[in-house]
Amino acid sequence: MLTRKILIMGLPGAGKTTLATSLAPLLNAVVFNADAVRTNLSRDLSFSHEDRIEHARRMGWLCDRVVEAGGAVIADFICPTEETRAVFGAAFTIWLDRISTGRFEDTNRIFVPPKRFDLRVSAEGTPQYWAEQALARLRPSFDPQKPTALFVGRYQPFHLGHQRLIEEGLRRVGQVCIAVRDTHGIDEKNPRPYFAVKQRIEAALSAYAGRFVVVPVPNITNVFYGRDVGYTVERIVLDEATESISATQVRRLGAAPGRRGQRTPKLLTAMPRSRR
Repeated sequence: MLTRKILIMGLPGAGKTTLATSLAPLLNAVVFNADAVRTNLSRDLSFSHEDRIEHARRMGWLCDRVVEAGGAVIADFICPTEETRAVFGAAFTIWLDRISTGRFEDTNRIFVPPKRFDLRVSAEGTPQYWAEQALARLRPSFDPQKPTALFVGRYQPFHLGHQRLIEEGLRRVGQVCIAVRDTHGIDEKNPRPYFAVKQRIEAALSAYAGRFVVVPVPNITNVFYGRDVGYTVERIVLDEATESISATQVRRLGAAPGRRGQRTPKLLTAMPRSRR
């Protein structure tokens, strides 16, 4: 699954903020700059080792709230020791190893190079180059030549049952193609246009970005194939509770959200827009 929590760490002056600014739009990510967090939320903290650990804990807590809401988040943060990294929590770690000393001597003394990291940024290369390198690791591109599972449906609307079905396909095959039938407006069971359906699917499956593609297809009603075509046609049977989810019921509940006694099911989580 897509890693949503990214730590950009390194000595002061290494270029963390510049890289965060380049990477955030590529991921539609929120950015928490450690200095800004200190100014607004951690004014009670000094730069003692204990307070640095507490600051890292708060930074990690803020990032985790964004991830829980379905968003991506970047922490632009020195995070100088193994203890601060531990309390910040698990994250895709980008180490800016571009300078040997920073502008604050106390930070230089305590800074410990990380033992574990996902991307090491050297002095060569522009911020945009390294942002693209990070993006390639965080959100790989869909490869049309890899084995791919095909799902064909109306998805009117795309609901939790559909999501779990496709997640099972991802687990079994690795990547999927979701073919949305063009049935918009043919009857009351098909109220949503393709782009509205596509938007819901991409929001629900955002954690798997790079492993699925959504495409429009005609109103396919029959599937035929010849012998020895190399396809495996199989029905995936999920648990009873998931199988019982009804698109008709979801449409009925969502038809009149203002009606007393009815509530629209919360099926999807919107991703917050980037702050940078």
